[in-house]
Order: sequence, then structure tokens, then C-alpha cells
Amino acid sequence: MGGRRNLRPPDPLDTSLSLGDTFSSQLPAMLRTGILNPAVLSLLARVRHTNTLVIADRGFPFWPQIETIDLSLVDDVPMVAQVLDAILPAVSIGRVFAAEEFRAHNLPARIEALQTRLGATTLHFEPHLDFKRRVPSAIGLIRTGDTTPYANLILESA
Repeated sequence: MGGRRNLRPPDPLDTSLSLGDTFSSQLPAMLRTGILNPAVLSLLARVRHTNTLVIADRGFPFWPQIETIDLSLVDDVPMVAQVLDAILPAVSIGRVFAAEEFRAHNLPARIEALQTRLGATTLHFEPHLDFKRRVPSAIGLIRTGDTTPYANLILESA
């Protein structure tokens, strides 16, 4: 009938099961779309109402008390904007915080691109020191290879 799959482990006393019938054969083989990184998926699954998540550039300080997923490979791979693009369809964001220094050190086109990405989501700019004061209460931090000055974002779930 094409309905829901029964994802319970097989009953070891059920004699109708063949040797090839296993619980794992009932699960999809692998993710094919959206976020593929299991650590990022796990982190996103733990974000609840009004929790925050940091997407950081390559130079952002290390915070030992916060779970950090380091996606950086080389300069600008990946960029904060790319991680944001991957995350936005998967979560509900109420507000985004950025350092006001981002506006001072980047071209207007980059700022407009960020605001366009966020759509109706409110973007708050604040001094970088105030921004960093929010970090210790975040659920986690995703580090990128972004070299854009002050590209860091804090996403607050709706």
C-alpha cells in the first residue's frame, strides 16, 4: 500500500522472517538532498525555540565550552553564506545577529545579499564585542573557511 514503513526491529520469535529481513533493510540507504553532514544534522536537531547557533568565519575565536563543527577546508570553502543557504530550509529562524563592523568592512552589495538571503527574518547589527557576548549561550558553532571580514552570524530559532 505505499504507506508508512514499519521501522520497528524485527521480532526474533517471528518465524515468517527470512534470514535477509533486517531492521536496517527497512531504512533509506542514505540522505540524498539537503544537509548531508551528520554532525550538522545532529546539531540542528537539538536547536529548540529561541536557541541560538553560530556560523563563524575562519578567524573567529575558539570557544571550548561550545560544540564546534569545523567545516573549513581552505580559504573561503565553505563560506558563511553557503552554510546559511544550506541551513535556512531546514530550520525556522526568528532573528539573526551580526556585528555592525560587517557593514563597515564590506561592500553594500554583500550586505544586501545577506539581507536578501534572510528574506523577512530580522537582521540585527550590534557591536562585535556585544555579538561575542551572545556566543557562550549558543547550542553550537559551525566554523567555515570564510575570509570575509566579520562574516559571523548568530541565528536565533523562531
